Amino acid sequence: MAGQKNLVIVESPSKAKTIEKYLGSEYLVKASMGHLRDLPENRLGVDIDNDFKPEYIPMESKQAVISELRKAAKNADSIYLATDPDREGEAISWHLKELLDIPDEKTQRITFNEITKRVVLDSIKSPRKIDSDLVDAQQARRVLDRIVGYQLSPLLWKKIRPSGIGKHLSAGRVQSVATRLVIDRENEIRAFRSEEYWTLAVILQRSGKPGKITALFYGDPKKKTLSDEEAVKSVVGSIQGKTFTVSAVKRTEKRRQPAPPFITSTLQQEASRKLNMAPYYTMSIAQQLYEGVDVKGEGTIGLITYMRTDSLRVSEEALSAAGGVIRSRYGDAYYTGARRYKTKGAAQDAHEAIRPSDVSLTPDTVKGDLSRDQYRLYKLIWERFLASQMANAVYDAVTADITCGNYVFRAADQKVKFAGFTAIYEESTDDETQKQQSSMPDVNEGESLTLADTDSQQHFTQPPARYTEASLIRALEENGVGRPSTYASIISTIERRGYVERVEKHLVPTAVGETVNDFLSQHFLNIIDVEFTANMEEKLDTVETGKVQWKQILRDFYKDFGKELKDGESAEQMRVPEETTEEVCEVCGRNLVVKIGPFGKFLGCPGYPECKFTKPFAERMPGRCPKCGGGLLRYRGKSKTTNKNYTLYYCENRKTCDFSTFDIPTEDNCSTCGETMFKLSGKGRRKPFCINPTCKDFLPEDKRGYDNKSDAKKSPAKKKTNG
Repeated sequence: MAGQKNLVIVESPSKAKTIEKYLGSEYLVKASMGHLRDLPENRLGVDIDNDFKPEYIPMESKQAVISELRKAAKNADSIYLATDPDREGEAISWHLKELLDIPDEKTQRITFNEITKRVVLDSIKSPRKIDSDLVDAQQARRVLDRIVGYQLSPLLWKKIRPSGIGKHLSAGRVQSVATRLVIDRENEIRAFRSEEYWTLAVILQRSGKPGKITALFYGDPKKKTLSDEEAVKSVVGSIQGKTFTVSAVKRTEKRRQPAPPFITSTLQQEASRKLNMAPYYTMSIAQQLYEGVDVKGEGTIGLITYMRTDSLRVSEEALSAAGGVIRSRYGDAYYTGARRYKTKGAAQDAHEAIRPSDVSLTPDTVKGDLSRDQYRLYKLIWERFLASQMANAVYDAVTADITCGNYVFRAADQKVKFAGFTAIYEESTDDETQKQQSSMPDVNEGESLTLADTDSQQHFTQPPARYTEASLIRALEENGVGRPSTYASIISTIERRGYVERVEKHLVPTAVGETVNDFLSQHFLNIIDVEFTANMEEKLDTVETGKVQWKQILRDFYKDFGKELKDGESAEQMRVPEETTEEVCEVCGRNLVVKIGPFGKFLGCPGYPECKFTKPFAERMPGRCPKCGGGLLRYRGKSKTTNKNYTLYYCENRKTCDFSTFDIPTEDNCSTCGETMFKLSGKGRRKPFCINPTCKDFLPEDKRGYDNKSDAKKSPAKKKTNG
C-alpha cells in the first residue's frame, strides 16, 4: 500500500471505480460487496431471553473480501466508510468497523447523494462519525423481521396443508400486509354487483354552418343516469323532430402543473407503467446509473442522484442548471422560475429527489454508452426532472349545454393552447384507457341545431381494478407500510412465494396466499393489520431520531407476538383448496386437480397416494391459435439439455394442431385481419405484431426485434416443440 495512506470502502466495484478516479493516488478504494456480517442463515440468531441480543457472524461467502479489507485497513492511516446514505448503508459501515476492528480515531463516515467529482471531493473533506441512531433503527427492523420470519414461518409449515408446500411458505411482517391488500381487493371484486346504465349521444347538425356537434345526455334538467334501455327510448322518442338550442356556453382556460421529480415509489410506479419494468429490476438499473457508467469523453460518472429517497427536495444548483437547459432547448416561455415541491410530512427527507447528476447530459448524449434499459430509465428520470421545472400546460376548454324541451345535453372540448411541460413529458396513470375528445366547432349561445343521429350504448358499472405492481406500491406508500427501500423486495417476495401471481399486468391472489392470509387473520391479526404495521414503521422512525431505544420496540412487540405463537401451536390445520380441472387421470380416470410443489403448479391425481399420476400444468392465455382457432395455453418447464427454465405457448388442440411459440400472445387483435397479435418475450415494453402471413400488416421475423439469430427461431409460424 505504498504511497496510499487512506482507505475508502464502498459497497460495489462499479462505485469504487467511479470514486477512485476522483480521489487520486492518495486513496485506495475497495468494495465490500454489500454486507459482510449478518445474522446466521440457518437459525434465529436472536437471543430473545437475553433482551433480544443479536448474533452477528461473518458471512461465509465473503471470507476472501474480509481478509483483503482487513489487510488494507491495517496499513491505512484513515479509513473512510462510504457505504450508501441510508439506514442500511449506515449499518453496513458499523458492521465494517466492528468486523475489521477499526479504532474510533481512524473511522471516518462519508456519504454521497450523487457520485460526481464535486460531491465526492466535498464529502471527503467533511467526514462524520457513524450515526448510532441510524444503525439502531436498522437493527430494530432487521431483528424484528427475523423474529417474525423465523418463528412464524415454521408454524405455517405445520399448519398449512398439503404438506408438500409447507417448507416453501414464509410469513413476513410487511409481505403479509401486502398480500392482504391484494386479497382484500380481490374480495371487493368478488362481492361487487354490477349495475346497468346507458349513455346517449346526439349528433347535431348546425344550420347553414359546417361541422357537427356530439353531445351526451346530461339530465332533465338536473343530472340523471339512464338506467335501462326503456329510459333511453323514452328520451329518444321525445326529441325526434324537435329543435335543439345552445342554452349556455362556458369558455375557460385550464392550467396543468407538472408532476414533481421522482422519489423511489413514483419511479417504480412510472417505470412499471411506461417501461414495463418490475420494481426490483428498476432499482437494479437505477443503482447502476447512480454508481457510475463509462461515458465517452467524461470517463466513469454517476448519472443520477441516490435512488432510495422519499424527499422532493432539489439542490439550488440543480434547479438553476435545469432552468438553463429549459431556456436553451425550449425557449424562455417554457421556464417561469424554479419550482420547489413540498415533501410529505411522514417522509424522512434525508436525500434529494431522484434527478440527473448533470442535467446537461441529455439522454441522447449518453445513449451510446448505456445499455437499452439504462438508457430508457435515465431518459425517464431526465425528462421527469426537466418537466418538473417547466411552465404549466395551458388548455382552452369549452363546455356547451344544449337543451331540447326539458332535456339537457352537454358537449365539451379541450385544445392545447400552450404545451408547457407536456412538450417533454406527461405522467401516466394506472387506468390506461384514455377518453377520446372530439373536436367541437365554435358554437354560440342561442344557436339552433337539428338532430342528425343518436348513438346509445349499454354499460355496466365495473368493480375496482386489481392491483398492478405500480398501484400496489402506491397503496403501500399511502398506508405507510414499508419504506422506499423495501417496496421492490416486498412485491418480489410475495410473487416468488406464490402468494400472488401476475395475470397480464395485474396481481391476483393464489389459493396458497389466501389460505395463509386466513390463518394469520385468525391467529396473528397484528401481523396482517395495515394500521399496526404502519404504526410500527413510525416507531422505527423514532429510533432513528433517538427518541426511543431500539430494544424497547422489540420488547413491546413480543409481549403479544409471543402469546400468539403459543396459541398458534394449538390451532387446527388449514388446507389449501385444490382446483379441479377437466383433465382426466390417464391411470384411474379421476379429474385431475391443480397441486403446488416446490417448482410451482402441476396437475396431479386426487387419488394420491394410491394413484401417483401427474402431468405439467398449463395456464390459459388470451387470444386464439393462428392455425386452428383453438385456445392458447402457457407451459413453464425446464430444458433437459440446458437445465434452463423456459415458457412455451401452444394450442390447446395439441393432438391435431402443432402450433407452439415462445412469443407471448396478447389480448390485442390485428385491426386488419382480426387474428391474435403476439409480442416478444423478455423485459421491457414490447410492441405487439401480427403473425398472419396473409395479412397486409404481417410483420416478418427479421423485423420483430429478436436479439440474436437464435431468437428468430422462435417464430410462431415455424417453431415446433415437443414441450
